[in-house]
Amino acid sequence: MRVHIGSDHAGLDLKDHLLRWLADQGHEVIDHGPFVYDALDDYPVFCLRAAEEVAAERAAGGDSLGVVIGGSGNGEQIAANKVIGIRSALVWSEETAVLAREHNDANVISVGGRMHTLEEMTRFVEVFLATPYTGEERHARRIAQLSSYETTRELPPLPESALGGPRDDA
Repeated sequence: MRVHIGSDHAGLDLKDHLLRWLADQGHEVIDHGPFVYDALDDYPVFCLRAAEEVAAERAAGGDSLGVVIGGSGNGEQIAANKVIGIRSALVWSEETAVLAREHNDANVISVGGRMHTLEEMTRFVEVFLATPYTGEERHARRIAQLSSYETTRELPPLPESALGGPRDDA
């Protein structure tokens, strides 16, 4: 699988580790930087490029995924989610890595380089890459609502239950 990676200075050590680890696992890894430590670098420069490539390849029928890394992972996730077609999940456990793929069909993972050990973060990435999307109807419906909003900016209609009407489980 092709994996696009971008980070900031706080994620540089993890990024460099993941470049080697992912290649050893047989993945094709594309490094979007940074390439040197600069405490004043700006994560959007690198994370947007990684997310753009994932989105472009997936739109063309590819199955690439992305990893964005920062100190906390918050800003990097926000940056990646600005790219149309990207669903980036901030992951802090194996369970959130699994759920990001199974329920949200996330195509980018964001991790905090200052939040976990190198071994933990490597495991989160490993689990994320190995977990397939379930394709269950409820998840597909929700993803379709997000994708529609992303392109049309029209809110999904409120369910009848939100308007005080009958509920299916009543």
